Amino acid sequence: MSDWRVIVVGVIENSRGEFLICKKPIHRGVFPGQWALPGGGIEQGERMMDALRREIREEVGIEIDGVKPLFFKDGEYPKLFQDGSQKEIYMIFLLFSCHALSEEVVIGEEFEQYAWVKGEDLGKFDLNEQTRDTFIQLGVPIEESG
Repeated sequence: MSDWRVIVVGVIENSRGEFLICKKPIHRGVFPGQWALPGGGIEQGERMMDALRREIREEVGIEIDGVKPLFFKDGEYPKLFQDGSQKEIYMIFLLFSCHALSEEVVIGEEFEQYAWVKGEDLGKFDLNEQTRDTFIQLGVPIEESG
């Protein structure tokens, strides 16, 4: 069996009803070069909600509240490492809706760009398959822009 990780993911909304999405660097991570939701792996001995708050803080520099569980999904995905190597990892994604207490985003090394986006504008971004599917499951219509 491949390596596996439990990943906590935040669907973060601001006071204007915009969602926070972030662009992965082209040279590393899962879904390199595509737009994603912030989140990351639960560390050994860490509680799920603590991991979510830590990952959001580390990746985008904001605090969250109003956290509610949404759903979970899983899949096996290739992860690209900085040295160019790649490894298949089985990932269990635990998704949560949450509200941003601040909109002052400070992205960490996991991302190279961020955007606060209205639901109807999400189709203008190259969302990774899991992020696209998450918004569709939440009833956010994603129209391709051409």
